[in-house]
Amino acid sequence: GNIYWTDHGFNLIEVARLNGSFRYVIISQGLDQPRSIAVHPEKGYLFWTEWGQSPCIGKAHLDGSEKVVLVSLGIAWPNGISIDYEENKLYWCDARTDKIERIDLESGGNREIVLSGSNVDMFSVAVFGAYIYWSDR
Repeated sequence: GNIYWTDHGFNLIEVARLNGSFRYVIISQGLDQPRSIAVHPEKGYLFWTEWGQSPCIGKAHLDGSEKVVLVSLGIAWPNGISIDYEENKLYWCDARTDKIERIDLESGGNREIVLSGSNVDMFSVAVFGAYIYWSDR
């Protein structure tokens, strides 16, 4: 198995084996303050949230190839990100807009607001079955 992580200091996404061996950078170009990542091993996708100058939700293959932006409008401080494996949906929470939203993880379409609050400052989100869990500061 592999472990993936973001490096905020160097604006990278890296991967290594669980024992720390075979560490390498899979995405180093075009990142500006990456925050959270989610991995879909079965489909071979990696998703991430990006703050920076152009906040977005990104998607690439697990080797970093075919990088695309799925969401770039109406997004400010996307924090946590989570995959609903049964429904093929991608969820994220935004600490600035105080929303949890979702899209189809393949196409990025069918964007929906799942939860909207005020002054919540959402930090992370997780999806399991019919339930959505989130944390705030």
